[in-house]
Amino acid sequence: MQVSVFKSANKLITGEGALASLAHELSRLNIKAPAIITDKGVSQSGALSHVTNVLNCECPIVIDDIPPEPEISIIEQRLARLKQHKVDGIIAVGGGSAIDSAKVLAATFDYTGNIADLFGENLVAGRALPLIAIPTTAGTGSEVTNIAILADPVAHVKKGIVSDYLLPDVAIVTPEMTLSCPKHITAASGVDAFVHALEAYLSVNASPITDALASKAMTLIFHSLPLAYANDHDVKAREDMATGSLMAGLAFGNAGVGAVHALAYPLGGRFHLSHGMSNAVMLPHVMRWNIGACQQRFVDVAGFLHLPVANKSQLEIANQVVDAIEALCRTVEIPATLRDFDISDDAIPLLAEEASKVTRLLRNNPRVLSKQDIAQIYKEAF
Repeated sequence: MQVSVFKSANKLITGEGALASLAHELSRLNIKAPAIITDKGVSQSGALSHVTNVLNCECPIVIDDIPPEPEISIIEQRLARLKQHKVDGIIAVGGGSAIDSAKVLAATFDYTGNIADLFGENLVAGRALPLIAIPTTAGTGSEVTNIAILADPVAHVKKGIVSDYLLPDVAIVTPEMTLSCPKHITAASGVDAFVHALEAYLSVNASPITDALASKAMTLIFHSLPLAYANDHDVKAREDMATGSLMAGLAFGNAGVGAVHALAYPLGGRFHLSHGMSNAVMLPHVMRWNIGACQQRFVDVAGFLHLPVANKSQLEIANQVVDAIEALCRTVEIPATLRDFDISDDAIPLLAEEASKVTRLLRNNPRVLSKQDIAQIYKEAF
């Protein structure tokens, strides 16, 4: 067993009704004037009111206009607004974009440099404001990871700020906060969570701890996502999805993700596909390439998904896993090809060039991929 380090939010509070703990956590962290960071979808759906109803303090500011896949300039503008108010903590309420944005805002509240200079690993010097994260989707796992993803409009690619200072002080994960999640986001974020678990399990950095989390996450998500997608108010399915997403976040936050994410980044940066949808459409195509490097791991995954494997070879079982993943994507109406998003295959060389530079993620992948390999995977995704 190789040496590994496990990182998470400082405190996890989970389960139905967990939101009631928010007031106590604010008091414990000595937060008297928090800012809320969220998006229009959350504020308009009524989900935000669940949070404000349990606060025992005034919020000097609510920033509820974080867009999907925020660019650097958006964060800089919101930071300038935030600094106009006397706040002593941040509550992030939303999906990955809102939580990632809040993580950066909390870390840069007293920072005077350019946020673009923080892209990379361990370049954040500290965090001025305590941070509580409350996800409203069962997908990104951002509430327990040390990374924030922003879009770089100049490079037309998504980039990551990676630092332990981005880890929230508290993550409150509860199914009732996901009940108002729109159907298409339930699908895309749910498949995204499955990608996190699967890539963490296949990662060259996997450990017994991340394996345990990733395997259980795959089981929960694979079986509960179709139920949550079919019935918005299936609280049991929503709780399983919330738990599965959290466990997947803990797994990939430590083992890392791989080529699915690396190939998804240029799709988001250049064509503005959502993070979840980009991962979902690339997932089966990358996995077919990974089979040869870790067949036994795919056999393990077949067991986690409860697939029938009697009298089948390892290769047959591995391909069956990918078939089952494709079927899951079709069940929740994820488009099958890049062409479905009006992307031309003329973009393949540029996409391959950009994805091949995402070495931070590609180095975690079980199979080493050349730029030519990556171009072929994109071709197969059309």
